[in-house]
Amino acid sequence: MPKASELKRGQIIDINNVPHAVKTIDCKSPSSRGASTIYKIRYNNLVTRQKLDESYKADEMLKEADCQKVRVQYSYLDGDNVVFMDIEDYSQYNLSLDDLGEDFLYITEGLEGITALLSDGKILGIELPQVVEMAIVETDPSIKGASATSRTKPAKLVTGLEIQVPEYLGTGETVKINTTTGKFMSRA
Repeated sequence: MPKASELKRGQIIDINNVPHAVKTIDCKSPSSRGASTIYKIRYNNLVTRQKLDESYKADEMLKEADCQKVRVQYSYLDGDNVVFMDIEDYSQYNLSLDDLGEDFLYITEGLEGITALLSDGKILGIELPQVVEMAIVETDPSIKGASATSRTKPAKLVTGLEIQVPEYLGTGETVKINTTTGKFMSRA
């Protein structure tokens, strides 16, 4: 049973016997003395697809949903459905683009480390690896002499994801992105 402070995006939590996927995590640290850190979590109900917002103190315990975790890889896009293949028995699972949401922007051909969450043989969602590598396809020209700690600029990646990168990076370079925060980590 994870604490609220240990939650990660994509994790499946049991709320009233219904599986909910963590979509966003917002951490608020009140400035008054003795106040505890509050975690505001936005969930997606995996049965009805409705959103649910909850707030927790950092040390509150939550119950993980009873799901089978299977390693899969991205196969192909079939209309509005994304097809994943089980690495071990080659069975296929479909998940709609709406259900994947922004997670689809982190999925590239050959991405390893994707885990599908199954309940009764039906896919509920996926967990992405913590870090993914992608190439920059569009950004302003790199600036010579720009330091690693200076300003950032927007960059568009191969999947259409837009992130902020340091000024010294240019088009064609590969970068590492944290899938939990959606932020640039380093060059690949």
